[in-house]
This record gives sequence, structure tokens and C-alpha cells, in this order.
Amino acid sequence: MYACALAFTMLLHVGKLQRLNQRRCDLIAKVVVVQQLSRSSSVFTHSCYDGLYPGHIPTTPIQKALLAVGSGVAALQNPYRHDMVAVLGETTGRLALINLRDRMRNDPEGYTVLTERPRIRLSTLDLTKLASLPDGSFGREYLRFLEDNRVTPDTRADVKFVDNEELAYVMQRYREVHDLLHTLLGMPTNMLGEVAVKWFEAAQTGLPMCALGAVLGPLKLNASRLQKLFTALGPWAVQNGRKARCVLSIFYEKRWEQSLEDIRQELNIDPPPLILSASNKRST
Repeated sequence: MYACALAFTMLLHVGKLQRLNQRRCDLIAKVVVVQQLSRSSSVFTHSCYDGLYPGHIPTTPIQKALLAVGSGVAALQNPYRHDMVAVLGETTGRLALINLRDRMRNDPEGYTVLTERPRIRLSTLDLTKLASLPDGSFGREYLRFLEDNRVTPDTRADVKFVDNEELAYVMQRYREVHDLLHTLLGMPTNMLGEVAVKWFEAAQTGLPMCALGAVLGPLKLNASRLQKLFTALGPWAVQNGRKARCVLSIFYEKRWEQSLEDIRQELNIDPPPLILSASNKRST
């Protein structure tokens, strides 16, 4: 009798281990699918589909769901996996992108951006000119942000999984404007600064990816930074994200000489309540 009970108990444990192992394998498989799809467009674009834009990878709703889950798991494990964050944004953001596109269409300057489709890359920036601009100008402060935080606009991945050419540009513009938002909001690229920007972006854009980052980002902050977020930076970011003009509707490339404060006033963005240092980029 004792032997039967022991055998039954062992079978239960084996069953639990098998189920846990299966779940782990399923998650790993989903992440592998995401990595393979995000790295190789030839599987789709050269066989039976010529793509809506260069680099486009058409996917079915089921594939998008797998991509969303897999990239979400990878992004939760490592928020600095920008490739996974990018895939998550593309596979979950269609409704928000439509809303952003419509806001841009209804804004004269935003409509010009949609029509001319400017890109923010090192190849399109005149760094010498930006460096020659006076302190306080938008262009000079943007260059200072890049230098102080050791970042470059060329790290922004190209869109692959958005199945509409115009919406794909809206997503691309959002990515390339992200560092400009850091400049406008006065936020560095450490974890507290990134979370504050995500709170602003979640309120401003409605992108699920931003909302997820806004909810989960605080989990990586220590007590003192959490206090700064919840008592000052967070409420300021959400309030300004809601009331500000659509940040994608500004033709920033034509505004380098304009003062940072003037652009903030035009966008209806208040100065930050706290000044954060750009040091210790990934500190919490």
C-alpha cells in the first residue's frame, strides 16, 4: 500500500515537471520564432509576396499573435532588447497607429511630415551645423543629449510587420522622434528617465507597447527613484502627454534653430519638475 502511494506521488511530480518543462519549451519556441522572423524577410518577401515597402514581412493574425507573445516575453526579461520591443510595438499597435495617422493628417505640419516622409538618421543630420547652434536651441540641445547619453539615431530598427505602408511610416517616425522627446522632456536614458518618457508616450500615443513599459518599468526602480516617479515625474508626464499637441506632427528637421523652450510652449509641454543626470545610464 505504501509502495503504491509512493509511486502515485512520484507520477504526480513527474507530470508536474513535464508540464513545466513543456511551458518553458513553448516560451523558448515563441522567442525563437520572433527572432527568426525579425531577422529574415526573405522567407516571406521573395516567395509569393513582394512586400508593401522595403523590408516588409507580411504575417497572418496567428503569426502576429505569436510574435506579440514571444517578443513580450523577451522584452520583459530584458527591456534593453530594442529589437523585441520593436516587434511588440508593431504587432500590437495598429489601432493606435491609425489614430496617430489621423491626427497627423488633420494637422497642417503633420500632413507635410506624412507627405515628405523625413527620416532622422546620422546620414540626414548635419552634426557640424547642430554643434554650431547656440545653447538653448533645439538642435544644440538634441546634439548634447546624444553626446551626454552616448546614443545615436541609427539604433532605431526599421519597421517590418506593419501591414500598411503609411502606418509603417508613422511607427518609424515615432521611433525616430523618441530621442527628440527625451530632449523636449529633459529626460536622460537611465531607467527612471526612460520610464518617465514611456508614461508620456503612453498618454500621448495610446500604443500598447508604451503602456506596458509604463506599467512594468517601475518594477526595475529602487525606492528613491520610485518616489520621484510617483510624486513628481509620473503625474507630470501623464498630464503633459494628454494635453500636448501630437508630437509626431512637428517637422523637427526644420526647427533646429528654434529655442527648446519655444517648441515646448508650442507643443504645450511644461518643463520637467526634476532635473535628472545623464550619468549611470542603466542604473535603477
